[in-house]
Amino acid sequence: MWLIRAFEEKVSALYAMREIVGLLHLGIGQEAVAVGTCSLLRLDDYVFGGHRSHGHAIAKGADLNPLMAEIPGRVTRYCAGKSESMHIVALDAGFVTATGVVGGTIPLALGAAFAAKEKGNGQVAVVFFGDGAGQAGAFHESLNIASLWRLPVIFVCENNGYAEFTPLSSHTLVERLARHAETYKIFSTTVDGNALLEVHDAMGKAVQQARTGKGPAFIECLTHRLKGHYEGDPAKYRELSELAEWKEKDPIARFTRDLKRRKALSDKDSAAIESDARDLVERAAQFALASPWPAPDEVASQVTA
Repeated sequence: MWLIRAFEEKVSALYAMREIVGLLHLGIGQEAVAVGTCSLLRLDDYVFGGHRSHGHAIAKGADLNPLMAEIPGRVTRYCAGKSESMHIVALDAGFVTATGVVGGTIPLALGAAFAAKEKGNGQVAVVFFGDGAGQAGAFHESLNIASLWRLPVIFVCENNGYAEFTPLSSHTLVERLARHAETYKIFSTTVDGNALLEVHDAMGKAVQQARTGKGPAFIECLTHRLKGHYEGDPAKYRELSELAEWKEKDPIARFTRDLKRRKALSDKDSAAIESDARDLVERAAQFALASPWPAPDEVASQVTA
């Protein structure tokens, strides 16, 4: 979780320095969902993200150097600078793709799950998406097909209460998106997405179900992003009291307090974990900024039709 937090804070700093341009969406505050989920996956499991997916890729094992270089558009692979922040691909880690389209990777995850089922080797597909995707037609179509075909796919909803700038209550009367999964007879649960072990436990049941041919699962994680929808968003649609409440629920601080209370972590070790993460990220940033820009002939590479 510290590695993801340090990465995103560094990316934010680079954005402020104009080393990164365009839209940048950060998931600071949502790290427990990514880590609690991906820590239970195999390298060959498929993971799909959304437009706020740096943490998902890192939790799945993406190499920090090429990942960092992608965001300011440098040529160093993963995608030769084409992915920017919202279209990350890290196939060596099993992170298939992210997207700027709300819920756009949900049907893609079904394709990967279908392939996994055909191969019969116990692979699963996991797709992350936000609460805003619950109103997309493809979301419901995908739940129906996943249930009907008993696909080994796990739907992970990061319900942070806002679809971009719009509160959940303004775009649906269904307070818990896990209710939709129940409609399609999919195993589902809603958990505290800022409690790492709670996410981990729920995901353990979901992975076991998917790997053993018992069909899909739906995990709704109640969480909150501590930054705006995009970097620079003034977030005037949020109450300051709401933000203060969620800062108290910061998943890293909560897990650290819990470990210290159980005497499983000392102050010295805690500081060392954060320091090591920031050192790794700093080296990745130096690598990224020292990497060359793409040449014009790179524009048609890695493109298929």
